[in-house]
Amino acid sequence: MLRVGLVGIGFMGRGHLEQYMRLMSEGAPVKLVALCDIDPKKFDTTLAKGGNLGNLGKGAIDVSQFKLYQDFDDMIAKEKLDYIDIALPTFLHSYYAIRAMKAGLHVLCEKPMALNPEQCALMVDASKETGKTLMIAQCLRFWPVYEILKKYVVEGTYGAPIDAFFIRCGGGGAPQWSHQDWLRDEFRSGGGLLDQHVHDVDMINDLFGMPEAVSTLARNVHPGSGFDAVSTHYRFDDFIVAAQDNWSHFAPFMMRYRVHFERGSLVYENGIVTAYPEGGEPFVAEDSAETGYYREIKYFIEQLRIGLPMWRCTPESTLNTIRIAAAERVSALNRGEWAEIV
Repeated sequence: MLRVGLVGIGFMGRGHLEQYMRLMSEGAPVKLVALCDIDPKKFDTTLAKGGNLGNLGKGAIDVSQFKLYQDFDDMIAKEKLDYIDIALPTFLHSYYAIRAMKAGLHVLCEKPMALNPEQCALMVDASKETGKTLMIAQCLRFWPVYEILKKYVVEGTYGAPIDAFFIRCGGGGAPQWSHQDWLRDEFRSGGGLLDQHVHDVDMINDLFGMPEAVSTLARNVHPGSGFDAVSTHYRFDDFIVAAQDNWSHFAPFMMRYRVHFERGSLVYENGIVTAYPEGGEPFVAEDSAETGYYREIKYFIEQLRIGLPMWRCTPESTLNTIRIAAAERVSALNRGEWAEIV
């Protein structure tokens, strides 16, 4: 039985908490034993409802069943834990992940990996030096509708890709979780580019590998929040890839993709993946009702329990995602000039 401590009980921490409640009820080999947050109000059993996709924060949870801490060092000193689940603000990811690994604990850390490639590299080095497992919770890699796309790409179902387009937009005319001040601070969250757009950056990396360079146009809408609207082209040898994001969008949250291959297309919109084979009738691709949040944590537990590497989401791979995002920021600052990945 793996014993876990959850650090950070904000928006995403609440989501992780609910997944552990479900996994434990299903008999998964995991026990959430401790919660840690500097704000004791987060332990209120009437934690606020939230969630951009309608699948986080669905109801109150009685936290009296867990050991509650306001100090990270106190928790890891007093509890016999196997791993730490980090759902802290982005600027704290590297610091606490490294501390946990050096304390002998494995780490599951929320996305984005860290604010910059240098912090990410320190996390990768700490994992190698300590022998402790590190995985970043890039949930789209585990989201069924994106797993379908990955399968079509890897298996070459419709041949090689010709072009791909991804879009992701928040809602309400302000950053989706604007009640959390750190998200509105570019130097703590990385802004919309790093916090929300990074999902599609990571999928592009996972699906197609590293681009040669990127060209990004971006705009700041909310002072101090970094780039809130982003549009990027990714340079690959023989196909076209683009992605757009805007977390100050007034329409409801959405995520979509359209990928065209040599012998067909795959389109995800309005919650459905439709396949368009060359010379055949369109059909809805088989999907799953499970979310990436649930599947990523379940995967981490299963791999850790049997001692296998996190091959679906290695820290080296997610470091590359942040390298791409960093190049996008450089390009945006230079009004769309091509920026190579460094």
